[in-house]
Amino acid sequence: MRRKDPNRSARSRVLVLVDESNVGSSVRTAGRGLDWLKLRDFLAGEDTGRELIEMVVYAGLPPAMPIWQEERDKKNKFVQWLRSNGFMVVTKDGSPAEEGRYKANVDVMMAIDALELSVEMQPDVVILVTGDTDFAYLAIKLRRRGIRVEVASVSQNLGNLLRSAANEVIDLAPLFRTFELVQKPAPARAMPGQNQQQHQRRRRPRFRPTKARSASNQLSH
Repeated sequence: MRRKDPNRSARSRVLVLVDESNVGSSVRTAGRGLDWLKLRDFLAGEDTGRELIEMVVYAGLPPAMPIWQEERDKKNKFVQWLRSNGFMVVTKDGSPAEEGRYKANVDVMMAIDALELSVEMQPDVVILVTGDTDFAYLAIKLRRRGIRVEVASVSQNLGNLLRSAANEVIDLAPLFRTFELVQKPAPARAMPGQNQQQHQRRRRPRFRPTKARSASNQLSH
């Protein structure tokens, strides 16, 4: 786990913004389930010596249509679990796409909020939990405001553009290996930095968690 860096001032104020679809795709590719509580502690828990202002999760919802209602209800239950455990959640209704999929791109919402919240909350550090290279310019804009920007992703899947735009890259691969194994790792499907959020599958993947798991191990969809 990440530990406090003695060379940095104690209790840096941290704002964490999460691209839920992107990080969910990364952890599923590793064959693991996403433990949100462990992720939060890893990025800004007490052992890091930092003060978490907010951890905001941006999640796309299936379209508000009868054929998507079951999947939408499941996603809303997941969103409610996040909120009940102290996460701030911003959602966006998806729209139908080809081949039984839907689109729910939250990139613009996340970028606008990052700039607005950096003014309102005055964080010392903003952590972007995503591997999407579209956020490279956002990282640069935040750094121009004097804010330290860290990108948390699987390092080997992170595009060079976003990597070079951030002050630091936090490799989530070692953390993912501590999460519950749900299936064998899937083969690589995307180019480094490719936006995983453009096309989400309509049906829940076979390897998603069952309802029998405890709340502390609720996983991403």
